[in-house]
Amino acid sequence: MADSFTLPLRPIPEKRDRPDTLPVEIAQINNQWGSFREVNEDVLRNKIAEEEEKDGLEEVEESDQDATDLDSTERLEQLYKRRAEITQFAMQAHMETMFALDFVSLLLSKQAPRQAETSMSAFLKQVAPLGSLNAEVVHSPSKPESTTKDVSAVSRGWRIQNFNAAANKLLQAASRLETEVASETRYWNEVLAVKDKGWKVSRLPLERQSLGVQYGFLEATPVFRDRGLASLRRAEDGALSLDEGLIPPKARFVRVRVIQDGRLSGSSKPMRSSFNGDGTIEDRILQARDTVYEYELFHELVREARAIASFGVTTRQNLIQIPASDNLEILLDLVDTDEDTSEPEHGISQQGTSIAEGLAHTIRILLAYAHRQNLRRRTQLPLPLTPKTRPVPEHQLIRPALAYIKHMSQVRWLQSLLEDLFGVLQSAGLKPPAYTARIFSTGMQSHNSPTPAVENLVGQFLTPLLSTFNGNILTPRASFSIAIHTNLSSPPFGTTFEVSFNMPKYPDLESPGKLSHKEEVEAAITHLLLLDVVFTISSNSSLKPECDKDQAKRTWEAIYPQHGELLIPTPKPNSEKRKKMKVVLSRHELSLEIYTVRCIDGTGRGNWEMPSYHSMPHTWKPSPIAGPPNRPSLMDFVSSEVSRS
Repeated sequence: MADSFTLPLRPIPEKRDRPDTLPVEIAQINNQWGSFREVNEDVLRNKIAEEEEKDGLEEVEESDQDATDLDSTERLEQLYKRRAEITQFAMQAHMETMFALDFVSLLLSKQAPRQAETSMSAFLKQVAPLGSLNAEVVHSPSKPESTTKDVSAVSRGWRIQNFNAAANKLLQAASRLETEVASETRYWNEVLAVKDKGWKVSRLPLERQSLGVQYGFLEATPVFRDRGLASLRRAEDGALSLDEGLIPPKARFVRVRVIQDGRLSGSSKPMRSSFNGDGTIEDRILQARDTVYEYELFHELVREARAIASFGVTTRQNLIQIPASDNLEILLDLVDTDEDTSEPEHGISQQGTSIAEGLAHTIRILLAYAHRQNLRRRTQLPLPLTPKTRPVPEHQLIRPALAYIKHMSQVRWLQSLLEDLFGVLQSAGLKPPAYTARIFSTGMQSHNSPTPAVENLVGQFLTPLLSTFNGNILTPRASFSIAIHTNLSSPPFGTTFEVSFNMPKYPDLESPGKLSHKEEVEAAITHLLLLDVVFTISSNSSLKPECDKDQAKRTWEAIYPQHGELLIPTPKPNSEKRKKMKVVLSRHELSLEIYTVRCIDGTGRGNWEMPSYHSMPHTWKPSPIAGPPNRPSLMDFVSSEVSRS
């Protein structure tokens, strides 16, 4: 077997150079030197000289070639040595393996000679007969009985100790499992209780092995929508706790304060007080939801306040200032629920508190309505894609409330103006018909609308506000109409008054139309009522029936009704003197003054017109600052002046 063991470690045979044949050499000579016809003695001598010059270089090249040949020889020797070492190592391993096989075979030949003989070498069969090597178990000497008892006692003690340790571990595992089961049972019961309350419980997006509760609003701004999900952690006793990672550390709310005439008039209170960790899990979830909602509310209020800065709304850090009217200012800020908000009680009024509480509820309802509108838009078909990103408009939270306050302020001002003017006319003995007012006369939506009634109601609050005042005056078939429009959502912004008249006696009088300033509205209404008073005097200023017929025909004639001027002719023929009446009407009083006029048309002033000596100016003011109770009315005074002329 040793002779047949070989290894393929032979060197690579070298190829010997074979001489080229004669035709090949002739072709090489022709390629290098050209044709034999061009070879002569001079060319050969030059070639010999060049070869002699290159002898030195050739010797160097030969030396290099010898060194190369030497290196190749050493490599071959090393290769042969390595081959010999490998062969020797393999032979040694083979010999040791054969010795081990012969030993085992000789040992087994005692028990199974035929099987062992097949694996034994021929040399071993000649030297050692089969079965000459055997193996037996040698028993140890017997131990004393005392030692055996000690060993048995020690073994039994170790076994008992191991059994006790195993029992203790099993008992501890059972108690730990029982505690774990109780904790898990309590945890899942509280989770189910939270779910039964209506809260959405799901897996966390980034932590699939944990549960979370969605207490925020899915239609909120993305920043606050992500903050509305908290994980439900299990305490050591199995109690359910909220992860305070995204929950605000303190409960906060948007406070509304009303400043009237430079003094604090009212302030809103928090919707829910803080629990300080003593409430139930539902209370903590409600507190977290309310706080996130308040944060989003104030964020949207600041965004809208920056967009309506043209209305005078200003923002400073954590404060929003809104000038609602001339003497009313609203402050919005985000404060802690447990902050000391003690205000001076002497400046707080029920009206200011009602405005603050109403505005606080309004902005929260409008934010909830904006969430519903976001849900409605999200459930509809999406708009076509465009390369430009569509801007996200600000929610209308401040503008509807501000429009309502401004509209009510204008309505109350107009009511006060009409009451003052009609009170002045009533104090003068005139009885103008009562006017009718329709506050917030915006058209109601159809009851068959698919949207809920609550959304319809809030939607009407977001539309431009409209109030109308209609009424008749003393002139027959004459009337007036005033419509107040307030719009802060779309241009034109602000409040406009649309004043229209119907005066058949003055066909040239045109309605002023839309007015924006209170002074213009007051002047237009006052001018209308002045024309009504002038027409009433000119149509009802005849004498009493007991007077003679010539005097009864004389009445006041309105020469310039737009200026409140009336004229009456004198009884004397060809006389240039006439009586002129000047009527002045304002919201505070009605004054009447009589003049004597010398010019024919009654238009002269200065030296041509002077007050009458037998008539003093009369003034009528509304109660409770009216004159004496026996003072004559306007028509009585006018009739008496006619009788004196």
